[in-house]
Amino acid sequence: MTTTGAAHSERPERAVPQPNAVVGVGLVVIGGDGRVLLGQAHDGRWELPGGKVDPGEGFEQAAARELAEETDLRVGPGGVRVLSVQIDATSGLTRLTAAAVTTTAEGVPAVTEPHKIARWEWFSPAEIPSALYAPSAAVLRAWRPDLTQLPHVPSYDYPTAAPAPSA
Repeated sequence: MTTTGAAHSERPERAVPQPNAVVGVGLVVIGGDGRVLLGQAHDGRWELPGGKVDPGEGFEQAAARELAEETDLRVGPGGVRVLSVQIDATSGLTRLTAAAVTTTAEGVPAVTEPHKIARWEWFSPAEIPSALYAPSAAVLRAWRPDLTQLPHVPSYDYPTAAPAPSA
C-alpha cells in the first residue's frame, strides 16, 4: 500500500492556520476613594486601561504592563485580579478579553500615548459615562453588574473562581 503524505493532501488554507482572534485585558483601576479611572479617546468615548496580551504573557502581567504603558501608574501582577473571561464575536473577529481589577495602583495618571488618549479622569461608579468603548463597558459590567447606566454589550462571560486561601 502506498501512502501519500497527509500534509500533501491537506487543503492549502488549512496547512497554516491564520489568526482569527484577539486576546486582551481590560483593567478596572479603583482609586483609594472608590473612583474608577477612564481615558477619553479623541472621538469622545471613554475606555479602561488595557490592551492586547503579548505571547507568553498572562492576563495579570499584561494588565500591569498596559497600565504602566498607558497611564504611568504602577501595579505588580499580584495586585491584579481577573474577574472573568469574556468572548465576543459580533464583529466577525473573536475577541477574548480578561476583565480584571486592581485597587493597588500607585502613582498619578499621565497621558503617555497622546495619539490614543486625550486625558485620564476618575469617576465615581454612579457617574461613569455611557459613551464607552464596548469592551470597556463589558469589563465594567463584569465588575459591577448593578451599574444599570452602562450600555449592554453582548458577550459570553466566564467568571473565574477566587484563588483558594493558602494554608
